[in-house]
Amino acid sequence: MPRPRILICDDEEGVRESLRLILEERYDVDVAEGGAEAVAHVAQQPYQLLFLDIKMPQMDGLETLKRVRKLAPTMPVVILTAYQSMDIAKQTLKLGANDYLSKPFDRAQILDAVKQLLACEKVQ
Repeated sequence: MPRPRILICDDEEGVRESLRLILEERYDVDVAEGGAEAVAHVAQQPYQLLFLDIKMPQMDGLETLKRVRKLAPTMPVVILTAYQSMDIAKQTLKLGANDYLSKPFDRAQILDAVKQLLACEKVQ
């Protein structure tokens, strides 16, 4: 059985690398530096999960989420943000995000989120 494929989209290299290091032991991981690159990845192949930063230059996370939802309406999406805002959290959930994690995050938070969302995806 192939390993689940996860896409990480964040404009900060340190965040992308931290997530990749946490996840690559158990999952196939691709990274995108921005929204347009993430949308291109999703258009090319299926992913079982997307970690998506909200605050990015060019295309922000909200616009990226809208475009990704058109391509992969049921793929779980975890929003990452350093800016805790209930407005942004509500907006992302309304657009179809499944979870919302604040930076800085820790290994256990990331692995728990992945485990829960991939388990939910298998049930559907």
